[in-house]
Amino acid sequence: MSKAHVISRKPYNWLYGLGLAFIIVSAWMCVHLYSVFVHDLNAPLWQTLGLITLQCWLYTGVFIVAHDTMHGSLFPRHPKFNSVVGHVILFIYAGFNWTTLKHAHLDHHRYSGSSKDPDFHSKNPHDFWPWYFKFFRQYFGLRQVLTLITFTLIYLFVLKASYLNTIVMWAIPALLSSVQLFYFGTYLTHRQRTAFSDHHNARSNNYPRLLSLLTCFHFGYHHEHHLYPHEPWWRLPLRKNHKATNT
Repeated sequence: MSKAHVISRKPYNWLYGLGLAFIIVSAWMCVHLYSVFVHDLNAPLWQTLGLITLQCWLYTGVFIVAHDTMHGSLFPRHPKFNSVVGHVILFIYAGFNWTTLKHAHLDHHRYSGSSKDPDFHSKNPHDFWPWYFKFFRQYFGLRQVLTLITFTLIYLFVLKASYLNTIVMWAIPALLSSVQLFYFGTYLTHRQRTAFSDHHNARSNNYPRLLSLLTCFHFGYHHEHHLYPHEPWWRLPLRKNHKATNT
């Protein structure tokens, strides 16, 4: 039996991952509410930029947590709870339907890098912006528009949020996080630049662990994710290190 096979069956402490998920989602919600309802845009610019950057990163983390629920790795012993958490997170995130995204994501794994891959731009697998807009349109439709309009109206007219804060401290970080997710988690990992190592049509970056965490919560270790899709995001560095020591 190979070492790779042994590690793939090694159990992990899912409570640790659940704790990380709680911290990420709670931090995102707290920073988001503070930024929209409390932060003064007349404060020093570095404070505003810092909050935007932090929100962008936490938005990315929230989506990665939701992504783990699609693979059943957030709460592997209780699939129904796993599904409920995924539904709630993605709805709050941007009005996404968890079941729809799950099916699309599993198709991404099944048909990675082909015309059947919903995340891939088979007609233009090189240029960033055409691929990003195709990716954006793939997942952001009328449901998401109506949901976010509803959230915005509640923020503005019920909770009395500042219009400018809503744009600067909510819309901008959310859009920037979509670019961050796409660039580090899809574009760099699946673009057809050099030959891929196998049928997964995915590659990993060689960022140090801290930089990997800051860029996309280790999602840049993407070949490892495709090899072991049921591993949670926080165990991907372990997979990366294990593969490096066995090559």
